[in-house]
Amino acid sequence: MMQHSSRCRTLLASALLYAGTAAADRYTLPSAGNDLVGELQLTEVRRNETLLDIARSYDIGQEAIRLANPEVDRWLPREGELVVIPSHYILPDAPRRGLVLNLPEMRIYHFPAQGTAPRAVVDTYPVSIGRMDWKTPLGETRISRKQRDPSWHPPESVRAEAAAEGRSVPKVVPPGPENPLGQYALALGLPGYLIHGTNKPYGVGMRVTHGCVRLLPEDIEELFDAVPLGTAVQILNQPVKTGWQDDVLYVEIHRPLDEDDRPQRDLLRFTLERVYAELEKRPAVLDGRALRQAVAEMRGVPVAVSKPGVVGRPITNPLFR
Repeated sequence: MMQHSSRCRTLLASALLYAGTAAADRYTLPSAGNDLVGELQLTEVRRNETLLDIARSYDIGQEAIRLANPEVDRWLPREGELVVIPSHYILPDAPRRGLVLNLPEMRIYHFPAQGTAPRAVVDTYPVSIGRMDWKTPLGETRISRKQRDPSWHPPESVRAEAAAEGRSVPKVVPPGPENPLGQYALALGLPGYLIHGTNKPYGVGMRVTHGCVRLLPEDIEELFDAVPLGTAVQILNQPVKTGWQDDVLYVEIHRPLDEDDRPQRDLLRFTLERVYAELEKRPAVLDGRALRQAVAEMRGVPVAVSKPGVVGRPITNPLFR
């Protein structure tokens, strides 16, 4: 089933699509019983274009584009080489309201309130999250404050870390090009944590922050205007997402957080538990080979793991032959 983003891209596996201006991807929410939005795309590398240039133009994070294209050189892809754009998503397992951030995916979903859009939609953006030693917290909170051109007041822990590395960080960084918060900040109800922009956009989609959530400048500008004070925020840890599309079960597997012991120990078993829970709700014939391949590759894209239609019909994906 074709989905349409705000950039109105027609997506076919054989198409060669070229980069445009980054913007949020907006998708109509799927019908009841379905959980997927978007679809995979292919684009062709242009002269002097890096994989990160392509990622930003399609609103994809750095790690997401790299994992979807493990054979493509990040800095020197070959001109004319095909690149998979991983713009196909299983919606997180959470109430579809407000902001939903899935940490292993490093992606945030915005479900606008009814009445703010002509139909039920979801907007989605890549983000950076906290490093292992500066974790982004899990849980539910709300947007407590909105600020344009914020000043940055580094906490003492950040200033102490910088001093230990032989660097100095001022007590206050005023608005401007040197401010790591960028031009917009959304404060969470969790003290000290923000959703904000950045002056280093090519780091978006990586674990590089001190716990805050960092968006591309063009994305935070759009999100800032779209979310009112009090918007609910859910922060999740779902390295394995499962969902249905037209009675076919899909899994989407992301690299688990380093500090998340259980999936790190046995990702296949962790995934099977979630798959079997889905099959108890809606019977289907499991494609074990597809499931094992999805776990082994962890490309962060939805993979069909049940047999569609006639039992025994093979599941193939032209992007992964």
